[in-house]
Amino acid sequence: MALSVLIAGGGTGGHLYPGIAVARALLARVPDAHVTFVGTAAGIEARVIPREGFTLDVIRSAGLKGKSLPSLARGLALLPASALDAWRVLAHRRPSIVIGVGGYSSGPVVALAALRRIPTLLMEQNAVPGLTNRLLASLVSAAAVTYEESLKMFGGKAFVAGNPVRPEFFREEAYAEHSSAPGAARVLVFGGSQGAHAINMAMVEAAPRLAAAAPAVAITHQSGERDLEVVRDGYRRAGLQARVEPFLFAMDREMKAADLVVCRSGATTLAELPASARPSILIPFPGATDDHQRRNAEALARVGAAQMIDQQELTGDRLATEILKLVAHEDERRRMGAAAAQLARPDAAKLIVDRVVAMAR
Repeated sequence: MALSVLIAGGGTGGHLYPGIAVARALLARVPDAHVTFVGTAAGIEARVIPREGFTLDVIRSAGLKGKSLPSLARGLALLPASALDAWRVLAHRRPSIVIGVGGYSSGPVVALAALRRIPTLLMEQNAVPGLTNRLLASLVSAAAVTYEESLKMFGGKAFVAGNPVRPEFFREEAYAEHSSAPGAARVLVFGGSQGAHAINMAMVEAAPRLAAAAPAVAITHQSGERDLEVVRDGYRRAGLQARVEPFLFAMDREMKAADLVVCRSGATTLAELPASARPSILIPFPGATDDHQRRNAEALARVGAAQMIDQQELTGDRLATEILKLVAHEDERRRMGAAAAQLARPDAAKLIVDRVVAMAR
């Protein structure tokens, strides 16, 4: 009987893309394996998974943590439907193993799989596990973690693998599909799959200084839907060369083409930057659980792979100063990129696939 793997969860790119990396590595190892995903219609998985060539089963589910009372009530009311949908997916797919990548939609699927005695494995990207993975810790068969400090949450079930990154990030090709003016330094800006309002507004404030800079600066900016027109208009009024998109699907290409990256410091982003050997300016999201984004950013800053700006200190002028300082010093960017590359974990997906295959068989 062929190996059947169900990957549950998503909601954000930070949860979803490590799952895609494992799916790719699994198919490279076991070409006849059957890999499908399960998530919600509202999550990033609804846009990304079909483009990646995988099947997505949709369940009804909503988050419970950090929500307003009406949203919390809706999430609680959806729990029976979530369980029913998850049960139907499991009955239809009959997986050999279920992998939970985090996000609220992984909860009912992984929990019911464990109750049905299907082998289950959690992937935890952050040093401090999210609510869903903490609730599932006692139920699952195994957990693949990125940081040693996460081991205690899962006891003897956990092993350190690192955060899986899609193989495209490790390739050496140079991309020039969205070429900028000759001599212009290419700066990639993004704040996660939904965008980051603070970064978006700081970049708009920084635009006049960046437009007047020498050498020239060319911006590629993932703004999210909400601020798309504001950011485009801000760059246009400043006369700054920029390509602004609500979402960038080929982030590996964008990152490889960039001379400098300005971004949040989620766990998956901080695995992709070392894989791409790119220097960065990191602006941690202050509302992240247990301030884990700051801890992520500090780890790169300590080894000279990145610079960090606290969001409370973020202004257009400060951001423009830091960008222009690095744009003007190619040697410093190269040194930072080399320091980042030392943190790369190209074997992370392989280690997880080793465990998945062993558990499923």
